[in-house]
Amino acid sequence: MSALKAIFWGSAGLLVYTQVGYPLLLAAVARARGAGGAAEPPDPAPPGEEPHVTLAIAAHREGDVIADKVANARALDWPADRLQVVVACDGSPDDTPQRAREAGADLVLELPWGGKVRAQDAAVREADPRSTIIAFSDANSAWEPEALRTLVARLRSAPDVGYACGQVRFVNAQDGTNQEGLYWRMEMHTRELESRLASVTGGNGAIYAVRREDYLEVDPVMGHDLSFPFNMVKRGRRAVYEPLARATEKMVPSIEGEFARKRRMMSHAWPIVLRGGMLSPKGYPPAYALMIASHRLLRYVAPFLHVVCLAANAALLGEGPVYVVTFAAQAGLLLAAALGGVVRWRPLLVARYYVLTNASIAAGLYDHLRHGTPAGWAPPEGTR
Repeated sequence: MSALKAIFWGSAGLLVYTQVGYPLLLAAVARARGAGGAAEPPDPAPPGEEPHVTLAIAAHREGDVIADKVANARALDWPADRLQVVVACDGSPDDTPQRAREAGADLVLELPWGGKVRAQDAAVREADPRSTIIAFSDANSAWEPEALRTLVARLRSAPDVGYACGQVRFVNAQDGTNQEGLYWRMEMHTRELESRLASVTGGNGAIYAVRREDYLEVDPVMGHDLSFPFNMVKRGRRAVYEPLARATEKMVPSIEGEFARKRRMMSHAWPIVLRGGMLSPKGYPPAYALMIASHRLLRYVAPFLHVVCLAANAALLGEGPVYVVTFAAQAGLLLAAALGGVVRWRPLLVARYYVLTNASIAAGLYDHLRHGTPAGWAPPEGTR
């Protein structure tokens, strides 16, 4: 029984650490180093000294939103003669290319369907030679007017910064059930602490930028969100988070839709973990290696830790009241998640979101191992 107890308390401890302990550890270290407060905003480039920038927008079946996206890009606080808007249409079966041209995109690429990453690669290759910074955005995200200026300023603030991502805020439909916003606020707080102390371990596709010289062409199934930050660190660069560079994006309306979206995302994340170099500590400073282990690897094994924890707990029910209480807590979480599919009460919806989000990690691994991960992509339902 002692081995079984060690398995139970070990798996439970790891779950608590990755969800709660790790953010608290980051906050404590930040305070000890005097980095607990909000970071100073970077100094923007003086008017007339802005570098040339290319904004790349990969698009597949985005006819309903691409004109608004191009208009949003044109409204950014950046000199028009120093901003190139490139729409890379990845095998779009609709009128996305035509609408992008009509909306005023500088360059529209009509590419065979090869996946988002290959469309982004093509946009970088065809970008204005004068562009020293390449920014990237999703077709359905809207940037605040000063977002590009702030993002570029963060890149220019230190020569070792090769990647900077901004803050995306998810807009929920009025009657939506998705609790992504609650999780995302916690994730952004953790990301900000990582950025202050070392480098972020993950980004987002809605708003980010890289120095052109630091752009990486990665495997087409391995998205930039997860593959760029740790690869930048391995190359001696920093990957940072700039919360003042803001964008908004429409959220998947339901938790079930969010499960499907995250399942697809994880089918692309697992190749990065298993064979993309994330597991190799070569090139990681010690602090960043701990961040990768805490924020990425433990998060990705969390669903399996939950199964082990529940199974071990069930076998220990006769070993004392504490095991009855812990088993009841785990069973209660699963029951609340099930009820959340029927009763739209926020505590139940939060439980349902947590359980399905963890399930999506395991489902994504199953999909990758059984079918492989296709490079092709499509917009999640309800986000346009």
